[in-house]
Amino acid sequence: MVRFGIVGIGNMGSSYCGWLTEGAIPGGVLAAVCDVSKERRQWARETLPDGVAVFEDAEALFASGLADAVMIVTPHYFHPPLAISALEHGLHVLVDKPAGVYADQIRQMNEAAARRPNQRFAMMFNQRTNPLYQRLKAILDAGEIGEIRRVNWLITSWWRTHKYYASSPWRATWWGEGGGVLVNQAPHQLDLLQWLCGMPARARGYLRYGSHRRITVEDDVTAYFEYPNGATGVLVTCTHDAVGSDRLEIQGDRGKIIVENSSTATVRRMFKPEDVLSEELDFRQMLAIVKGQGGEKLYEEETFTYPEYWDIQHIDVMKNFVSSVETGAPLIAPGSEGIRAVEISNALHLSSWLEEMVELPVDGALFYEKLQEKIAEERR
Repeated sequence: MVRFGIVGIGNMGSSYCGWLTEGAIPGGVLAAVCDVSKERRQWARETLPDGVAVFEDAEALFASGLADAVMIVTPHYFHPPLAISALEHGLHVLVDKPAGVYADQIRQMNEAAARRPNQRFAMMFNQRTNPLYQRLKAILDAGEIGEIRRVNWLITSWWRTHKYYASSPWRATWWGEGGGVLVNQAPHQLDLLQWLCGMPARARGYLRYGSHRRITVEDDVTAYFEYPNGATGVLVTCTHDAVGSDRLEIQGDRGKIIVENSSTATVRRMFKPEDVLSEELDFRQMLAIVKGQGGEKLYEEETFTYPEYWDIQHIDVMKNFVSSVETGAPLIAPGSEGIRAVEISNALHLSSWLEEMVELPVDGALFYEKLQEKIAEERR
């Protein structure tokens, strides 16, 4: 049995509490919670089962001996320091996304975890448990659509209203959250992009700050990526589209993957590589195919659909974490991989601030300097 302590019992933290107390996580029990908010601690005492300890101070929870593992569900800046402290107390650690705000801070967390290989260290990248994306990763890893040439993701379904941003003073601020859509909502897509397609080598971010919202951070992003093999990518995301879209396309030299609404995927596997067809087909043959007037059949097509159950995805990460603690099972989302999505968001922020293409990983000292400038501007 794995005894959990949860640090931060706001919206997501309270959900994790509920799943544990409802028995949704076999082998996991809720032993303790912690929150700096007096109101949230009172909620815990009134709502959670008798016997669940309530702490104001995370260090006291870590040192209590009541927990075997902790979940860090606080504002983003606190993720690395709290995770490091929990690791130093001998605890297993599951960190909610994102891993942190800036990559240099996360490297310290990763180094602390690497020094303790017997302790489990994981990230809450719940969409890695989506069976659709798991199947697509297997297809890509097997080379079924060949070498990737282009990736496009239009994901504007992260609609957030003004009242959402006003719900907590730290939301949508440089000082409290460290960014906007790239730090809060789109880490899911940033992680999936690198998990499926690998890390880009260069990036250019075109960001708009407070677009149609009274906030200082980015809520409208157009990002351009270049990959080591010459492939390119574009990510478009925002939080002000009430009827948003979610469409992912991955083009390879032997086919294409098209995903709609993170639930339905169409895979087109070509019979010949595009380079071969380019050499073989004359103009008339090419035109017939392009116009749909017959010609050589280029591919076979498969379509499959998986319902997207958001809560189940989170629960599945927790189940995997418990299994890893108890049996050493491989982690779906190792904590050490959390830095990758943050490196991409850091690159897009820095690129926007400098108005130029940047290499990945970015200069950590320069990024931190510019971030501090943004915080200072915000507080004037």
